[in-house]
Amino acid sequence: MSHRQLDTGTDELLGEVRDGVAVFTLNRPHARNALSDRLTPALRAGIAACDRDPEVGAFLITGAGGAFCAGGDVKDMGASAPTSDASQGARVAELTRRQRMLTGALVQSRKPSIAALPGPAAGAGLSLALACDLRVAAASAFVRTAYARMGLPGDYGVNWLLTRAVGPGRARELMLLSEDVPAERCQQLGLVNRVVPDDELAGAAFELAAKLAAGPRQAIGLIKDNLDDAMRLDFLGSLDGEAARMVAHSGSAETREAIRAFVERRRPDFNGIRHNADA
Repeated sequence: MSHRQLDTGTDELLGEVRDGVAVFTLNRPHARNALSDRLTPALRAGIAACDRDPEVGAFLITGAGGAFCAGGDVKDMGASAPTSDASQGARVAELTRRQRMLTGALVQSRKPSIAALPGPAAGAGLSLALACDLRVAAASAFVRTAYARMGLPGDYGVNWLLTRAVGPGRARELMLLSEDVPAERCQQLGLVNRVVPDDELAGAAFELAAKLAAGPRQAIGLIKDNLDDAMRLDFLGSLDGEAARMVAHSGSAETREAIRAFVERRRPDFNGIRHNADA
């Protein structure tokens, strides 16, 4: 079992790489892991570094204590307001940059990501969870869009991500009413993929992340390309992209190992072929 700690530069974010999984734990339990001027930049930097790290095959993001992430820290909101068109433009540019380096980076990464929700995910915290490929929730967890309650329209991609997760009708309901949605209902709506007992969350989420990290990483990246195409292209365009990727990857070391394993009636060892390639 490989394991190393990550230096995130702040105790508000814990990081480690274990069995090919980059695990980030939001560590502000006193504030329900609300984003801060220390936590958020550290998470952006950690995601960027691990996305470049060949040892990392998957991301797992969770929260310490009884929450995933409460979104922005309300105490910091409204501290400064734009006083001119120039300052407003600068604020828009800065928020755009920050969003692209956090939820944008997760969506664009070809490495699979999992959000493990031990408790509430609200506002930008919900956006963070939705930006991951899969979500596992503790039975006691719930989500809340929260923006309407704060008199805000939403950020970090929540409108785009929510609409694609549950459809336009449900997205409007969740955004406009800002009601608490318990874990079981989240699974019914498609907001989370799995719900597990609270005391099994950490193990179940890591097991899933480790399974992805041990898989055919190049093929997984191409699968994500195909799924992205399916949301933005028509059927024939998506079909053509699938054909190009299928042909290009069919002779890869991953495919050859999978075929050998099938013939030999064993599990494929994708980690082995990666290590051989690095040798």
